[in-house]
Amino acid sequence: LHQLNLTTHYVELGNYPEWPMRIPQKIKLYTFEQLPMYLRENPYITDGYRAHLPSKLCLRSIFVLSNETVNIWSHLLGFLLFFSLAVNDGVKVLPASGASREDYVIYAIGLFCFQVCMLCSVGYHLFLCHRSEKTSRRWLALDYAGISVGILGCYVPGIFYSFYCNFWRQVYSLTVLTMILLVFGAQFHPRYMSAEWRCIRVSTFFGVAVMGVVPTIHWVLLNGGLTCDIVRMFLPRLIVMYLIGAAAFVFYITKMPERCFPGHVNYIGASHQVWHVLVVAMLYWWHQTAVDIMQFRHSQPCPPRTQ
Repeated sequence: LHQLNLTTHYVELGNYPEWPMRIPQKIKLYTFEQLPMYLRENPYITDGYRAHLPSKLCLRSIFVLSNETVNIWSHLLGFLLFFSLAVNDGVKVLPASGASREDYVIYAIGLFCFQVCMLCSVGYHLFLCHRSEKTSRRWLALDYAGISVGILGCYVPGIFYSFYCNFWRQVYSLTVLTMILLVFGAQFHPRYMSAEWRCIRVSTFFGVAVMGVVPTIHWVLLNGGLTCDIVRMFLPRLIVMYLIGAAAFVFYITKMPERCFPGHVNYIGASHQVWHVLVVAMLYWWHQTAVDIMQFRHSQPCPPRTQ
């Protein structure tokens, strides 16, 4: 009995009353049917789940092959990619482009948002298997906030250089920065992950995703339509970014290909893994586009009269 007490703690198991449970001494993988209800998200992924883990074992599980391994490492490597881009931009790209102090700030904000997105995702996929449902859902809230901040990070350089020569730059930039703070701050509200706030969460995420359409149309109109050189150069790149994001979202909501092949893509090839890779590709594509549009703006000074 004394030995049992040393290895037993009271932990939260979903919405059930607290009851004693042995702390796992090693990481075990479970089937979908063996999971607590709050972890049952995708029935087409049938095996390879971690569950009931304390924080220490959640961290150790980064080196265990599970159905979350690709999700964890794709965005951990994504974080390292954007961190290295931030260093490279600061040391080589921006100085070579004759960047101003404003350019450094804009690129720092954008890449910081990308890195926050990656780290929030890594944290969620590491700790979603936590024995506490409250902890798991808190990391889910951070993951939602992270992807929203990552998308808003795309808007920062895009808006700054698209409206480089008129006052709308300040208007839209302030709007985006305000939304970044609101989106990231909202998840600290105690009811943020409640069922009653589901519509608010979905509306916020959808609003962040489509927000870029308004300044894009405005930018095209301010430049005289689709025949303008800068529009013809950079609008296709913007469309490619949205197409990558749309493809990622389709995989996310349809749960393809595991819907067609249940149990066959548990560890690699699942929809959420494709979503992760496409999100990294989208953010990287837009970073490279932002570098090009910055260099274009520096080579094309603003006209004497602006709109």
